[in-house]
Order: sequence, then structure tokens, then C-alpha cells
Amino acid sequence: MSDIARMQKLNLLDNDEKVYRFYSEFGKEVAGNFFSDKRMAKYWIDKKDKTKDEVSFAFYQDIKSIDTVYYAGLAYCPYMLVTKNDSSKFKVCVDGEREEIGAFFEDALTNWRQRKSVK
Repeated sequence: MSDIARMQKLNLLDNDEKVYRFYSEFGKEVAGNFFSDKRMAKYWIDKKDKTKDEVSFAFYQDIKSIDTVYYAGLAYCPYMLVTKNDSSKFKVCVDGEREEIGAFFEDALTNWRQRKSVK
């Protein structure tokens, strides 16, 4: 299954949607964090225990705030904490060199700022 087909099957991507950046900490079949021209999203698919599956997303107009955490401790990736208008939250993780992390964060924030009022 292609990456795009996987995201569509999880209802995280529309046919006309474009993914701008993607990061996976455990292989694309298991985990993914991305932002597109419409939303921010993450998924975790636990092949052994489906109760641990997590699929979360928010369209830009449904996001109240995004907080960036560059240092999340020794065992965790940097992440953006996405808070939706209904106060629910989820994390979009990314790792790599500090410049790569910063570029991912800045691009995501810029996208959100530009698109949050577009319906």
C-alpha cells in the first residue's frame, strides 16, 4: 500500500490534498506525523494491540493553538502540541537535526497561520 493510500484509508487525507512534510518514528506502516494544505495529523497503528491505535487530525480552522517543544526529554522526539477549538489535544512529532526540526515546525506554523481562517 502506498503512503498516500494508507493516509486515505485512515481518513487522514482527501484525494485533492497535498502533504507538505511527513515524519515517521517507527516506519510509515506504524506511525506517521504530517501536515498538508488542509490539516495537521498523526497516526500510530499497533499491530499487536488495536486498542493502542491512535489516529488524530485537525483542520487548520479547527486549531486553537500550536505549541512547539524542541526538547521533550531523552526518550521522546520533539513535537508540536496541537490544541483544537474543542480543547482536545494531540502531538505531531518530528526528529532529526535541529535545523530540520525547526523547518518542520516553522513550515507547519506558517501553513496554519495562512489557512486557519479559510473555510
